[in-house]
Parts: sequence; structure tokens; C-alpha cells
Amino acid sequence: MSESRDLAEFVCALARLPDGYMEGLFTGRRWSATVRRSEDSRRIWLFAEDLCGTAIVSFNLYVLAGDRPLLKPCEMSSDKVIEFVLGFQPLGGQSSMAANRICRSRPSETCPTPPS
Repeated sequence: MSESRDLAEFVCALARLPDGYMEGLFTGRRWSATVRRSEDSRRIWLFAEDLCGTAIVSFNLYVLAGDRPLLKPCEMSSDKVIEFVLGFQPLGGQSSMAANRICRSRPSETCPTPPS
């Protein structure tokens, strides 16, 4: 998979996550995650932690001119951040209304529908 495709899928997966605190599963383990978006949705912050361990994921995503995303991980690799967001499954069917707006404007092969 190409880096640009990974980033496009990442942006759509992130858009599906609701604002605020949630719990979910990643690699079979229970995680908590908090997502905050600026009023104009041009800055998105995520902090997540393994509830049974010490692992964390933290980053800011900035949406630049032309809707170009700029990912800024906090002391970890972009690959780790992308892997987490693509693999994290919130419990209780939580999803974001923003996902409809963002992912509808992109081709379906860029924004896959999450598994049921």
C-alpha cells in the first residue's frame, strides 16, 4: 500500500471517530481514546492508551490549504499512529457525523466502509 493511500485511509478512519472519550479494541486489547477537533475541524488531536498496559498513541493532524493533511505524531512514528487509527474499533457503535462529510467527498476505494 502506498504512503498517500495509507494517509487517505487514515484521514477517513479518523473522521469516523467521535469527539470526546471512548473505549475500544486495538489488536485484541482494550484501549481508551480521546479525540478533540477545533471548531473549524482543521486541527484534530488524539490521545489513546492501552488500558491494560503502558502503550500510548498521541498526535495532531492539521488540515492545510487544499485540504492537505499534515500528521504530527507525538514522540512516535507516523506508521504507529496510522496503524492504530486504522485498527481501532470503538465499542458500542460509536461513530462520527464528520465521517459522512469527509468520506463522501472522496472515492470509495480511498475511504473503505468499516467492517460490521
